[in-house]
Amino acid sequence: MDEPVGGVRGVPLRTAEVAAESGYSVQQVRDLERLGVIPPAARSDNGYRAYTALHVKALRAYRGLAVAAGPVAARRLLAGLRTQPLAEAASAVNDVHVQLAREREEALAARRALRAIQAELDTPGYERASDAMTITQLAGALDVRPSTLRFWEQEGLVTPERVTSQRVRRYGPSAVDAARIVAALRGAGYGIVAVREIMRSLHRIDGLEEAQLILRRRLDHIATRAVALLRAGADLADVVTAAQGQAPR
Repeated sequence: MDEPVGGVRGVPLRTAEVAAESGYSVQQVRDLERLGVIPPAARSDNGYRAYTALHVKALRAYRGLAVAAGPVAARRLLAGLRTQPLAEAASAVNDVHVQLAREREEALAARRALRAIQAELDTPGYERASDAMTITQLAGALDVRPSTLRFWEQEGLVTPERVTSQRVRRYGPSAVDAARIVAALRGAGYGIVAVREIMRSLHRIDGLEEAQLILRRRLDHIATRAVALLRAGADLADVVTAAQGQAPR
């Protein structure tokens, strides 16, 4: 039998003890058991739940996973770890690390793009190109589809300088700059509502600086999630190895 956390080998843990060890309330422990985050507890002769150290480890792992990937994904992942072969379970955990790394790279790319735009604007003697761009030209420059630009227009993020009688859109220099910023933010994973708020802020003098601040906050949030995942690592390893019939450390 698993060695209870802070207890004597072979002694089952009561719900209150599991709650104290995991940092959850008694009701939360029961709810998370019902949701499949931890396997069903055995029942003692008197009908009370009898948990093991592995339940505590699974709950602690869930705490970190919920921060790193969200509660729904964390529940799904933990349930899968108890049934998957070792290679698949390890790959599933690694996918969370990969997703966080991808989000970080996207945010860094957006920050570089905003800095490049700011550097251009701050260059002495800088003049925007006087020629307007068509929707096809702008889409090609941003590596997005024309339909994406139309969607941004519908959402009030980027407005063409004019639309001809033949419905041909022309994007002037300011619209091109706005589209570049939207593309950078969307590439960093920001939703439409958040991007709209940032674009509104750009009408103020500190607009680009505020956008940079928002990206720094996003990078800090990603770092917090990554640390939570690292802290969950040992408990996740024990959950995975226990599913393979190996004793947790």
